[in-house]
Amino acid sequence: MIELSEEILLKIYFRMNQARYFEEKVDYLFSRGLVHGTTHLAMGQEASAVASCMALEEGDLVSLTHRGHAQAIGFGLDVNRMMAEFLGKANGYCKGKGGSMHIADVENGNLGANGVVGGGFALSCGAALTQKYKETGKAVLCFAGDGATNEGSFHESLNLASVWKLPVVFFIENNGYGMSTPIKKHMNIDKIADRSQSYDIPGLTLDGNDFLEVYNVTTKALRYARAGKGPVLIESKTYRYNGHSKSDAQVYRSKEEVAEWKKKDPILKMKNYLLNRRIMTEEQIEALEVEAKNSIEAAYQFAKESPEPEITSVLDDVYA
Repeated sequence: MIELSEEILLKIYFRMNQARYFEEKVDYLFSRGLVHGTTHLAMGQEASAVASCMALEEGDLVSLTHRGHAQAIGFGLDVNRMMAEFLGKANGYCKGKGGSMHIADVENGNLGANGVVGGGFALSCGAALTQKYKETGKAVLCFAGDGATNEGSFHESLNLASVWKLPVVFFIENNGYGMSTPIKKHMNIDKIADRSQSYDIPGLTLDGNDFLEVYNVTTKALRYARAGKGPVLIESKTYRYNGHSKSDAQVYRSKEEVAEWKKKDPILKMKNYLLNRRIMTEEQIEALEVEAKNSIEAAYQFAKESPEPEITSVLDDVYA
């Protein structure tokens, strides 16, 4: 078991709360018709997304999914620029052209959220090959959902990563549903991690609502990859409280099921951990939560006051 410093613990808890409040704000803006298009929320998956990213070292890279807000915040992206991107403003991460599903910061190691299911697998292998070729000693953390593991790109990428011993950790957030299809209806195995056996690489399943387990397992997997031993497949079992997207009526699951998962809420679980071990008091935790919420409100104000893209920039950065 890896001992976490108080600084790391507080940073994880702060970012988990930031992720929750960010998505609550996003949900509110969509519900009021203030933002158009669609978005994919990950409320309930904060420990899985944030604690795994906190296991990264400086210089490591990450690729995100279309459900990537918490992953981006866990990686340390600026919530001001994230909100500006969400609102289509010029100082957003992608100059307002990427929106909710395509937040990227390539210069600092975020290869981008990807609207293509399974789209990050091959890109992560390419980035990992670069690390190996240049002998940087860095690794790539590749996020994907359970549904993406049925894509051909998943199997092609794991095979290539295994053969070439690429420094990449494939981190699968299994929230139980591929859009509206329960996992038991689209695969005949209990653990996605078992698919690692086909490629002779380590496969691990963890409780994605337990920040400590997520951090420990991911840290060890990244160390394994950086040491030149090859890729690792991690399955993080978690749950999303919201539907697949904002237009999802959620007729495929019961309110009772959602309520049962909310009893295992990752933020509440970490809060109890901090209290039970007397790392923080109720007052200190409340202050940290207020700070996180205020940072999101400040981000919204920043985004509202940010400039719109110039019409002349419509074809900038378009390559095809």
